[in-house]
Amino acid sequence: MLMNHSNAIGLAKMSCSLCHGIGVRVIRTDTEVPCNCIFRAIFRACLNRFRQCTVSAEHIGSVSLEFCRGSEGRRVYSRKQQEYAADFCLVSRRTLDEVEHTVFKYHFLLGADWSLCCRQLKLDRGSFFHMVYRIEQKLGRIFCELKPYALYPLNEYFGGLIRRKPASIFRRPVSTSFIPPMAA
Repeated sequence: MLMNHSNAIGLAKMSCSLCHGIGVRVIRTDTEVPCNCIFRAIFRACLNRFRQCTVSAEHIGSVSLEFCRGSEGRRVYSRKQQEYAADFCLVSRRTLDEVEHTVFKYHFLLGADWSLCCRQLKLDRGSFFHMVYRIEQKLGRIFCELKPYALYPLNEYFGGLIRRKPASIFRRPVSTSFIPPMAA
């Protein structure tokens, strides 16, 4: 996903104390970086879609026909919901260390509340919530920067967006010169 100011503002949390709802932080007086609240929002959007995919049991066997990228124009049958759920879990397992993955599994996948997680993992409340925020930031960044097929934006993952050439948000300046009309 191409991170720009319009994407950052759309995802930023208005009550964020670091970016104040802009979504971009300035570090070292000249470098702009995305705020962590954006990555937490990306993670939460991906988690909500994961939960939708696992709950929808009536469409569990639905297969969709998709066009592949490339010059041959082949078509492939796929099960997008199962593929997304598997990608979500596998990317999370590969990214997180053992303790973080245990918290991720208990809290996000199995739905245990903080008190049960703290009791089972022998953590205090502050350490648990710091770890939860760190997991959300880490996975949110990975989900949007994953190559070649990112999990976020969700419409590109599920919509089967076909791009022949890489799209750019900036247009190249046209090299033709403007010639004003001459007076008669």
